[in-house]
Amino acid sequence: MHQHCHGLISVMESQRKSSGEDSSGERGSLHTWKGYSCSVTPERVLLSRPVLQAALGTRHGVLLVEGGQVYSFGEFPWKQSQVSEVGPLKPVLESALSGQRVVAVAAGSFHSGAVTEDGGVHMWGENSFGQCGLSSLTVVPNPTPVAVLDPDTSPPYTIRVLELACGEQHSLALSAQHEVWAWGSGCQLGLVTTIFPVWKPQKVEHLAGRHVLQVACGAFHSLALVRCLPPQEARRPLPDKCGQCNQLLYTMTDKEDHVIISDSHYCPLGVELLADGEARLEPGRSPPLRLQSSPSEPLSSHTSASAPGLHPSITDHTDYERRRTVAQNGEVLTTTDSDISAAGTDSDRTVGGVGGAGSQNSPYPDDQAVKEYLKKLSDTSLAEETAKTTIAGASFQPPADSLDLLTSDLLPGVMPVTTSSALNSLVSSCASAVAERVVSTCEALSLKKRINCYYPGVGGVAGAPGGVPGGFPVGPAEERVRLEESMQGKKSCSTGDIREEEAEGLSRRLSLPGLLSQVSPRLLRRASRPRVRAVPLTPVGGLPEAGELLPSLQTEVWSWGRGEEGQLGHGDNLPRLQPLCIKCLSSKEVVLVAAGAHHSLALTTQSQVFSWGSNSSGQLGHMACPTTIPRLAKLSEGIRVWDVGAGAQHTLLLADGDCYQPILYYSGQQVREAAQDAPQDQTEGYSYTQQPVLLPFCMNLGYVSGVFAGGQSCVALADRNVTGFIASLHELAAAERKFYCKLSSVKNHILRPLLDLGENYCSRYSSAGQRPWVRESLGTALGPASTVLLQSLARCYSRLCHLTGQHSASLTANLRRRREVKSLVMLEHASIFLDTYNEYCCSVGNFLVMGGFQALAKPSLEFFGKCPELLQRLAESSEENIPLSDLLVALFYLPMRHLHEYGRLLLKLGTCFEVSSVDYQKLQDGCSNFEALALHLKMRRKEAEYTYHFWKSFPGKMTDSLRKPPRRLICESSNKSLTLQNSGRFSVNWFILFNDALVHAQFSTHHVFPLATLWVEPIPEENTDLYGLKVISPEETFTLLACSSMEKAKWLRSINQAVDQAMSGAGQSGSGAGQRAEPPISRTACYTFYKDSRLKEATYEGRWLAGKPNGRGTVKWLDGRIYTGTFKNGLEDGFGDYVMPSKTLNLNDHYQGHWKEGKMHGIGTYKYATGELYEGSFQDNMRHGHGMLRSGTLNSSSPSVFIGQWVHDKKTGYGVFDDITRGEKYMGMWQDDQRQGTGVIVTQFGLYYEGAFNNNKMQGTGVLLSEDNTTYEGEFSEDWTLNGKGVLTMANGDYFEGTFTGEWGSGLKVTGSFFKPNLYDSDGDKGRAVKLGRLAVRPEEKWRAVFEECWMRLGCEAPGQGENQRAWENIAVALTTSRRQHRDCPEMNLSQSHNRTLESLEFNPQQHVGPVTMEKYDRIRHYLIKACDTPLHPLGRLMETLVAVYRMTYVGVGANRRLLLQAVNEIMSYLARIFQLVRFLFPDLPEEGGVIPEPSSDPQDKKDSNCADTQLESPKPGRVVSSSSLLLPVLLPRLYPPLFTLYALEKEREDDVYWECVLRLNKQPDMALLAFLGVQHKFWPVSVPVLGERTEVVSSTKDACFASATETLQQISTTFTPSDKLQVIQLTFEEITKEVVSSLEDSFLWSMDDLFPVFLYVVLRARIRNLGSEVSLIEDLMDPCVQHGEHGIMFTTLKACYYQIQHEKTT
Repeated sequence: MHQHCHGLISVMESQRKSSGEDSSGERGSLHTWKGYSCSVTPERVLLSRPVLQAALGTRHGVLLVEGGQVYSFGEFPWKQSQVSEVGPLKPVLESALSGQRVVAVAAGSFHSGAVTEDGGVHMWGENSFGQCGLSSLTVVPNPTPVAVLDPDTSPPYTIRVLELACGEQHSLALSAQHEVWAWGSGCQLGLVTTIFPVWKPQKVEHLAGRHVLQVACGAFHSLALVRCLPPQEARRPLPDKCGQCNQLLYTMTDKEDHVIISDSHYCPLGVELLADGEARLEPGRSPPLRLQSSPSEPLSSHTSASAPGLHPSITDHTDYERRRTVAQNGEVLTTTDSDISAAGTDSDRTVGGVGGAGSQNSPYPDDQAVKEYLKKLSDTSLAEETAKTTIAGASFQPPADSLDLLTSDLLPGVMPVTTSSALNSLVSSCASAVAERVVSTCEALSLKKRINCYYPGVGGVAGAPGGVPGGFPVGPAEERVRLEESMQGKKSCSTGDIREEEAEGLSRRLSLPGLLSQVSPRLLRRASRPRVRAVPLTPVGGLPEAGELLPSLQTEVWSWGRGEEGQLGHGDNLPRLQPLCIKCLSSKEVVLVAAGAHHSLALTTQSQVFSWGSNSSGQLGHMACPTTIPRLAKLSEGIRVWDVGAGAQHTLLLADGDCYQPILYYSGQQVREAAQDAPQDQTEGYSYTQQPVLLPFCMNLGYVSGVFAGGQSCVALADRNVTGFIASLHELAAAERKFYCKLSSVKNHILRPLLDLGENYCSRYSSAGQRPWVRESLGTALGPASTVLLQSLARCYSRLCHLTGQHSASLTANLRRRREVKSLVMLEHASIFLDTYNEYCCSVGNFLVMGGFQALAKPSLEFFGKCPELLQRLAESSEENIPLSDLLVALFYLPMRHLHEYGRLLLKLGTCFEVSSVDYQKLQDGCSNFEALALHLKMRRKEAEYTYHFWKSFPGKMTDSLRKPPRRLICESSNKSLTLQNSGRFSVNWFILFNDALVHAQFSTHHVFPLATLWVEPIPEENTDLYGLKVISPEETFTLLACSSMEKAKWLRSINQAVDQAMSGAGQSGSGAGQRAEPPISRTACYTFYKDSRLKEATYEGRWLAGKPNGRGTVKWLDGRIYTGTFKNGLEDGFGDYVMPSKTLNLNDHYQGHWKEGKMHGIGTYKYATGELYEGSFQDNMRHGHGMLRSGTLNSSSPSVFIGQWVHDKKTGYGVFDDITRGEKYMGMWQDDQRQGTGVIVTQFGLYYEGAFNNNKMQGTGVLLSEDNTTYEGEFSEDWTLNGKGVLTMANGDYFEGTFTGEWGSGLKVTGSFFKPNLYDSDGDKGRAVKLGRLAVRPEEKWRAVFEECWMRLGCEAPGQGENQRAWENIAVALTTSRRQHRDCPEMNLSQSHNRTLESLEFNPQQHVGPVTMEKYDRIRHYLIKACDTPLHPLGRLMETLVAVYRMTYVGVGANRRLLLQAVNEIMSYLARIFQLVRFLFPDLPEEGGVIPEPSSDPQDKKDSNCADTQLESPKPGRVVSSSSLLLPVLLPRLYPPLFTLYALEKEREDDVYWECVLRLNKQPDMALLAFLGVQHKFWPVSVPVLGERTEVVSSTKDACFASATETLQQISTTFTPSDKLQVIQLTFEEITKEVVSSLEDSFLWSMDDLFPVFLYVVLRARIRNLGSEVSLIEDLMDPCVQHGEHGIMFTTLKACYYQIQHEKTT
């Protein structure tokens, strides 16, 4: 109570030392006094440590000193055995708190509280009402902990408290979560409860979810300062009625000369009422008495105050005795103290009255009475009628604010009933009268529309159907319009306050001319001023970057508790059980609240004090009657208050005066020494102030940092100014407060009116379908562009103003608390201030450049008058007859001066510190930052003014196109200082350099060269007298000639600096400071081409080099084409992405790939809009080289795939075409998109053709085979059409020979002979077998383009022709660029291991020239394996392509057994051609079949080498180099599936016979099978290992003998290369030998006769399904050098076993 807590207070020892103030007596000295007479002298309280905070109760006080100790003084009736009273000069230590570090204290009337560092609460003192929060004690003698627990958590969570506030019977705590907790007694707790006292702290749920900044307690009321909700939460749809009192939110109040439509609805109670009028209470609780819900609610049934069940807290806490009750002529009147005006003239006015016995549904006896009342209303002014109108003996008055509470005390036995129908009829009748008067005035017709504009849903005046005067529809809409007479508002608000409320936009009010009196045209004009603004002058949510660094200015004040003195500020004297927002303070930027016993104070950022409540001793600071809504305390102009204290009947203010030392003001009761012991109610001993008076002794106290009041006492905390530090801090804070007041004044008196001029209702309400009220606005004077700039200027000004306000609040808080350097936000976060000033200066400059201030002069002249003293005073201009536009410029540039002030004050603060200290350095840096910005902005202003004067003199037409807000003039050549070389004799060339462009102006034309894409270089002056500058832009290059070398240097420097600033973002740093001599030749910029035929009207954004796009960039054409990728010398070059819209289809063509000199060149992927997809090589924008085209995925044509060679966009060379619809695959030669030359076709029905093609048809000699081996060899004329000589051979060997005509499969005509071969000539058919492949394309002719591309990548024109060194360089370049490209595209990212592999591939593994050793050979082999694994390496790319074409050829329809031979030959051809590439890269590698000698000296090497590549095992002393041994391990695994499928199809019949035999023989047990196969008995295993134990072999044993050999042989199916398969066979032999030797136990040598049957047994038991295919594959692809070695013999054995098993049944 009577004190405000300054939040968490930090310790000050360290700060004292840092600022050079060592004596503890110089900081935090305490002075106390009572009253305000001249004779009063404050007494200094001497304590060993500085006081940080004080709190005062009615007769006692509490002090917090540095170190966290607490002292008390005054009367302590609660200290039973101890001292119960000590003088203020001898405080006693509260020893119960020793050991605790206290950070905040509070004092109530008769109790105290303290908050410790850890957020704990201690209370002591009077506890009769539970105000100490400790049950079962009436007094608490010493500080005792009080637990603040959240009961909603389990276990209950301890709430950390930041600050306390104490009243007479209650206490409040503010938690670290910024919620309020309360305990004690009375409605001032704000708790939903009926049981008092509340012993345990409970959360005030009504404020839950809001951010409470501060709490304060009066004797019986509470205040909270709350941060406004963020905009998104506040922007919910507004309800029609109050959620708590069910009352309409919009009112229409009829005044003497105008009508106010307002939404200023005040809710009397924080209780929600139900529809039936009952208050919603918890079960078992008594209902509170029904209060009138709002000043403007219709009178409804009221319960008796003495009725049983009336809530005690309301009757106790409402001071009914203060009301006078007068009975005259049977009328009952009530008057409250709030009705007494300052002059006393209205004290006898009737305030409220209620009729006696009325009819059941109306408060009036009959309709006639209502009509009479309305007639009087319309004929006489409302002011005369308010007190006099009576109807049939009942006094009626429109509901007023002061109709507070009607109870049975005031109205014995009278219970009038008002139903809604009666209300409707009343409202309807009144509105009809209003409507008649409206229609009677022609100007008011448009007002109808205006009302409708504001509230389109209101049925009221504007909603009269069809314009009929009396047509007021009955329904929910009319409930919104009510007639209200707000007497309280009239008496307690001066017109100035009303104007200010309107200016601040407190509520959406439309002030209309009096509809019930004569309408004046002047009033109509005034009413037509709009109130809704386009530009919010208070930034919503503050500066985003300021965040939590600065205090919030968007605050609300909430109050609750008893209100009989008006101390709640809601415009009435009602109590509030729950917190309620005081609406009129919501936009006042309140930063501090304080509560006296029966009055309240709010301090704003603009250093104003609002006061309300009891004014019995003048404590409100003005002499109006006690006010129920906040009003400004009356202080001289220029007095800026920054701290307040509130006592029982006095107020203490701490303010800035003329100098920077703070001064004190006092308002309220004078305390006479003689009368101090007199009883409280004898008022003769007191006098009081008419308005706040200055306390003369304040200058002697030093620099006061805080004031506190309570009871009758006052306390001030002061510091002595030893080193000047304290004075400088006060000066800084005072300067900021003064500056903020200045900014606010400009905002309210200049900016708001100007913006109001700028509003126009035309656009806003034309959609309503009614003709809007049109008038000339500022918009027409300024033009649309400048209007937008003015709004932008207003926004930036507003932001600057808001930041200054926040900073001023922050500096003030720093004075009250820490008084240290490190908490200065302007040092730690200077960028917030620098950016805001920069932005503001920019917006003023832009407005000035566009002639905004000049255009603003005329409307301003009309508004501010011919003598704009206000403007001159605000702009601090002393010149006479200064033009209005110049005044406005000076005014809006004024804030820039404050930057010098910042610099000066920071420098002054710096002088208080040691030069070596951190604080000194911070202050120095801050000072130089602000000074540098001030100089920079001064220069920016000069540039803006220079530019503005230039535009005034510039020829008109060009100005319109060239004049842009951010554009500033740097220099121009009107003095002929610069001319164009080779220009005509009579031509005019004018060069103008702006901060963003160089303009070349001629007679009537001009050209703009953007600076970002401008390069300028001096031309050497040797042997010429020309001072030339070469200017390069993307599409033009020209030479400028200067008149002298000085001019040349000036222009060169100016252009280079301007280019540099344009590139770095419009010169953020001070011009000329630390700049490069010239801007970089390579840069990033955006440019739109205007001449270039290829790029005309296209926009390029990206890297540039000397006037040409170079590096990464994007070009966008107007027709929708987009290229994104790399450029070189102005052309697309490198990797790029190109999108081109299709004209016919609504889709895009999309190319992704490589470019060269502006054309697609290299590998790429092209997705056509038709759905086709091409992947492969391009050259000169055409498909050229190897590529694959897929068709028919998205369109209706037949799907097909072509893979092969292209020449100039056409299929030419070898290619494979898969016609998926027809089920045919063509493998052969092409020319100009047609099949031409030799080729092979296979179909899904098993047909096979090889032979000649001509003009896309089978034409010429060919061979045709069907599935059943029927063969035709001869002439063809069309596809599948025989025509000419040929031989037709049947599957059984019979054949025709002759001339054939007709289509295959649909009947052939034959002219010729039939031959049946001799039955006994068994070899005859063998001679007739057709040898396939003769008429197909030779293997080495296939895929030549693929190999040629690989050679090209290595830098060779033709295979084998090129330099080895260059090839390695090309490989390194390819890998590096690919890696960089993958790094730029996150979706193509490479793993770390892949990156390392690529790095290792860039180096040649064969560093030393000379013969290849085994070690080198291994290195080469490993290199090839890695190279073939990554498609980024040319060899890897080749491998990937070969695998793709091979699979494309031999998968699907291509899986035809007749293609096996071609498939094998194709692999052999790959090997030979890749080996040629490898030998080119590694020239020292021997040729095919060459030998590398084994190193004989180191046997270990040999062993390692053999292990590393076991397939090369050979009995020879050296290693034979062959393409198959080197490359098959890399190639074959990738090609294995299609190849093995062909083998399986070819060997299908033989494998079936073999498999049948295997299954039959495997039914036998081991011994029987060994005997059947003729294995000698001595080789039979006697025992075999089973699960680790040896078991005897018996006759029934199966699958146990030679089991390890069998398992080994089964692995043949899991290997790929012949060498791996041969290795498996060798291991199988070794396993057999191992088992045989273990049973014979002596040296042993195999003979083939002994070995064969055993091996045959193992082959049978291995059950390899496609053994025939495996054998054939090994045979075809086996390394020739292995055939006659050990591996060759073993393979022959396996082959023999296969044939043996096939013929087993016949033997």
